[in-house]
Amino acid sequence: MFFTYVLRSNVDGRFYVGMSSNVVKRLHQHNKGVTRSTKAYRPWTLFFFEEFPTRLEARERELYLKSGTGKEYIKRKWSGSSAG
Repeated sequence: MFFTYVLRSNVDGRFYVGMSSNVVKRLHQHNKGVTRSTKAYRPWTLFFFEEFPTRLEARERELYLKSGTGKEYIKRKWSGSSAG
């Protein structure tokens, strides 16, 4: 299984979209500062994730969520959540 995930920075509320076969391990890597693009905005919280049977499907969803309409989808999801 593969996952597309969205993280939210506890520093400034920005979102980060990624893909992995192990979301928990990947979140730990982001919070340790292993990923250069997310290092300055630590700590991160898992906002949501979606499961896919293939890497290709997860990658396609990741690309969508990084697009303009995908970012709007994330913002709508955020505004409808009870978090922060």
